[in-house]
Parts: sequence; structure tokens; C-alpha cells
Amino acid sequence: MAEFLQIPPEKLEDETLIAVLQDYVNREGTDYGLQELSLHDKVRRLRRQLDAGELKLLYDIESEEWDLLPAADAERLLDN
Repeated sequence: MAEFLQIPPEKLEDETLIAVLQDYVNREGTDYGLQELSLHDKVRRLRRQLDAGELKLLYDIESEEWDLLPAADAERLLDN
């Protein structure tokens, strides 16, 4: 079973966090609805959601991959 760590965004250097968010935005299938946003705007939106606690940054120790998840989904994974 996968083991996850929650990574507080404030523990990352700003450049690293921005790179992580840009990578997330560039993943195939990331959809922001009908309105097309710039990469900068998408990253800024994700950063606000992280800062507000709506999203959580999780790291999967086994696969050495990370993901952004809604807070409730992240809490369920962390509780298991």
C-alpha cells in the first residue's frame, strides 16, 4: 500500500514550488474549464488554493511521485 507524506508548500523554496505547480499544470488532462488561462494564471490559482488549504501537496514515497489533491481526498489518503 502506498505511503504518502504531506508537503507543506511553505517548506519548499518559492522557485521549487512554482516548478512543481507548472509541472502539474502541464500534465495532460488538466482542465480549467471553458476559459483559457495563461500558465502564470493557472499557477497563481493553484498557489492560492494551496495557501487557503483547499489543495494539499502529497508525495508518494513508494513511487517517488507527487500530486495535488483536494484537502478532503488528501486527508483520506493520509489517514490510511
